[in-house]
Amino acid sequence: MLRKVITWAIVIFVIYYLATDPNGAAGFLKHALHGLQSAGNSMSKFVNRL
Repeated sequence: MLRKVITWAIVIFVIYYLATDPNGAAGFLKHALHGLQSAGNSMSKFVNRL
């Protein structure tokens, strides 16, 4: 039960954040995707060198 409440609280907070600061949310998403891209490039280099 507590896990369900915490999950809903997080979902509501994310929706509130997106509604009140869309530029900040877009910047956060851009940085997160850049980090994933960097990790993918690093993994690709690692596998190619094996």
